[in-house]
Amino acid sequence: MIKQPVHIDESDVVIRLRSLEKSFGNLHVLRGIDLDVHKGENVVVLGRSGTGKSVLIKIISGLLKADAGEVWVLGEDMNAINPKSLRALRLKIGFSFQNSALYDSMTIKENLEFPLVRNKKHLTRKEINLAVEKVLDDVGLLQTLRQMPAELSGGQRKRVGIARTLILQPEIMLYDEPTAGLDPITSTDINNLINEVQQQYGTSSIIITHDLTCAKTTGDRIAMMVEGRFIQQGSFETIFESNDPTVTSFYQYNFINGDETNQK
Repeated sequence: MIKQPVHIDESDVVIRLRSLEKSFGNLHVLRGIDLDVHKGENVVVLGRSGTGKSVLIKIISGLLKADAGEVWVLGEDMNAINPKSLRALRLKIGFSFQNSALYDSMTIKENLEFPLVRNKKHLTRKEINLAVEKVLDDVGLLQTLRQMPAELSGGQRKRVGIARTLILQPEIMLYDEPTAGLDPITSTDINNLINEVQQQYGTSSIIITHDLTCAKTTGDRIAMMVEGRFIQQGSFETIFESNDPTVTSFYQYNFINGDETNQK
């Protein structure tokens, strides 16, 4: 699937990061991050494992606090936000975890109902059922409604995890290594789903990955992270036209002889 053009409102910045820093003891993970994400845009943060990518989206979602710098999400200052406002903001942010984070003891239907029952107490049973069926249909898995997570493949669990996030109709999606551990065909399905979510739900997204095929397929813009810093931002083609050995070695790790093959 070729990524279709989407409307990106560059006058509307939904995530703004300035001089962001984060350390754990003597380990300096983020070393001065600057980034704007515009409304309707998919931004891929690309880098090898251990470069600070996952820490970045945990700070954006309020799961971690930055040591220094500014973090603005949907107009909220994450360094000064109070607990009540943070809870309200998190309902507008969808977080797709690497492991899908499904409850093994619940059916797929119950997994998807859970965030609605917890956060939308005014909804009727009919409204909940319709919402569950819609998001499952949107990810192509309506037939799994009564199944348990253990009965699904890895790719199906990823799709259900994304559906559970979408059920609250978030404005922002944060994807943490969405194709990790998946075979190439299933990875392609997930990449296509990320683009479909952007188009159908009008989300703004940050996609954390070290998979160049994912980056090329889903990203309107790429921010390349090396050792806690962005060394380049721009289109996929612009970044990988570089002669920087850090960039070229990363490309060669993923693509062999020009073939787009994910080497995991």
